[in-house]
Amino acid sequence: MSVTISSPHLLAQVSEKGAELVRLQDERGRDLLWDGDPAFWTGRSPLLFPIVGRVRDDRIRVDGSEYELPKHGFARTSLFEIREAEPSQCRLGLSSDKATLQQYPFLFDLDVSYRIENATLTITATVTNPGSSVLPISFGFHPAFRWPLPYGASRETHTIRFDREEGAPIRRPVDGLIGKNVEESPVEGRMLRLQDRYFETDALVFDRLESRSVTYGAPAGGSIQVDFPDMPHLGIWTKPGAGFICIEPWQGHADPEGFTGEFAAKPGVVLIQPGGTRSFTMAVTVSSAGL
Repeated sequence: MSVTISSPHLLAQVSEKGAELVRLQDERGRDLLWDGDPAFWTGRSPLLFPIVGRVRDDRIRVDGSEYELPKHGFARTSLFEIREAEPSQCRLGLSSDKATLQQYPFLFDLDVSYRIENATLTITATVTNPGSSVLPISFGFHPAFRWPLPYGASRETHTIRFDREEGAPIRRPVDGLIGKNVEESPVEGRMLRLQDRYFETDALVFDRLESRSVTYGAPAGGSIQVDFPDMPHLGIWTKPGAGFICIEPWQGHADPEGFTGEFAAKPGVVLIQPGGTRSFTMAVTVSSAGL
């Protein structure tokens, strides 16, 4: 089952499975989101919780015990409850249960809201700690936009423009973990000219990110602005030759190579006190005009 919300400028469809955005269309019904073609990747816009990326041996360590936790966590494959469904907004939720406690021994409530206003879709994920101990989490968005966008511009003219200069080195996944080595960023000032060759060795990981907004598109086509004020890390990923580009705001990332510590001490993990909450927001604004 899914929920559809819309405005005169935008339509979004959200699935109960994973509370995942599975369709995003502009005012003329043009699809902006990847279609999940299994020849390349079945995802569309999964939510990453309670981890982003992989942990070493696919296990987290909590108080000296180990728990098996798959890449990107379990939220993306879980069935969410529809908590609200209105014409232009909806909310879905997932709470801890016996199954989640076997993988992740913490009580939590994850509430995800989708709201459309004009040509902007805003997604806010709020994590609440109903337990009596500290709740360690990571969270990430993983939207896959069409590359090229359906506005007539060629694939090779598409870029990602950052709102600040990004001169810091980037990292790469190594067997799913964050590699120790750094490499020069392919961003030229504020612009990344998208090329398949950048993704031959997996994603670009910006773990020293300055920007909190990027704009994706082409000079002769439409554009998508992605704002993520609460997210300090960013991944950009595709499979060479695929028709999508993922722009992934993260709080946290995969285990660094060599990390052997407790989950709560993992780089990028945030700690929510008992009774507390933490929210993460991504806003997607669509424009049919070029960059």
